[in-house]
Amino acid sequence: MLSGVKCTVSNCKYWRNGEHCDASAIEVNVDGGGKAANQSEQTNCKTFYQK
Repeated sequence: MLSGVKCTVSNCKYWRNGEHCDASAIEVNVDGGGKAANQSEQTNCKTFYQK
């Protein structure tokens, strides 16, 4: 588990009680591609896997 990674997506297989991510690594990308985002809403967790 990655220490200090908060996740509020309760239907992700890596989500654990207390809003923790249990994945061994995470990948976050810019929505629509590219290398820069101006807001958190323009990013996506690609580690998500539905339970």
